[in-house]
Amino acid sequence: MKTLHIDTGRGMRGGQWQVLRLVRGLVGRGMSPMLMAPEQSPLFRMAKAEGLPVRRLTTLGLPQLARQTDVVHAHDARAHMMAALFPRGPLVVARRVAFPIGHGVLSREKYRRATHYIAVSKYVEAMLAGGGIPLEKVTVVYDGVPLLPLTEGGSQVVCPASNDPQKGVRLVIEAARMLRVQVFPSPDLERDLCKAAVFVYVTYAEGLGSATLLAMSAGVPVVASCVGGLPEAIVNGEEGLLVDNNSDAISGGIRRFLEDREFARAVAGRARRKVELQFTEELMVDRTQEVYRKLLGDS
Repeated sequence: MKTLHIDTGRGMRGGQWQVLRLVRGLVGRGMSPMLMAPEQSPLFRMAKAEGLPVRRLTTLGLPQLARQTDVVHAHDARAHMMAALFPRGPLVVARRVAFPIGHGVLSREKYRRATHYIAVSKYVEAMLAGGGIPLEKVTVVYDGVPLLPLTEGGSQVVCPASNDPQKGVRLVIEAARMLRVQVFPSPDLERDLCKAAVFVYVTYAEGLGSATLLAMSAGVPVVASCVGGLPEAIVNGEEGLLVDNNSDAISGGIRRFLEDREFARAVAGRARRKVELQFTEELMVDRTQEVYRKLLGDS
């Protein structure tokens, strides 16, 4: 099976990590994926460095490759628009964002041309249904993350480094200041989670939150916003703490984990087990493959 994966992102955010893991996993299963991404993007450079099949994304090259593939998989909104202009067989669209779809003429036409949607959470699935997408055209496939070495003896309060106004890094810093502890905004969570005693993820809109899954994988207790698809990853008080987006609530969550280490270890252990059962890279690739096979009529 040949699949073409299109991503237009210029940074390396959660969606790009999922594309990289998916293409890597498909290659490992003996499939023939091809990734198209902007040549200067981190995703392009990382895929090339790993020896994965990747080409520079161009409006001329896209239709040519689309004609040679069985399934086209668009991984962001702009990729969706580009792929919809050159319909060549099944078009799968990844939907990761937690806001309603547009209702304009162009938006309706773009969404009509997709064969199937992969929603990152049940929350996102409901947003698609609210926008008029039939549920039979939507499959929920949760993000997949690697099983990281378990963190032992970490001492830092860690959050993702981000300039995105939808990510509340300033609110995290304010909450940490109230506790007179420092917060470390990490640009590379896989590298830095080994230093963490607590991971804090504050956001105003979220499809699922793959950064929280990484922290859970590493056995780091998570304080996260109670928004979007995050409650699907974390049961409050069981696999993490879900809080309101204000400094008092965030600082209270951090304080509880820092002061009650037995509780923090128990929560982190349950969170790690949940990742092993529901949020691994292997599961994400398997379930995505199932979507492709269903569209192509393969058993």
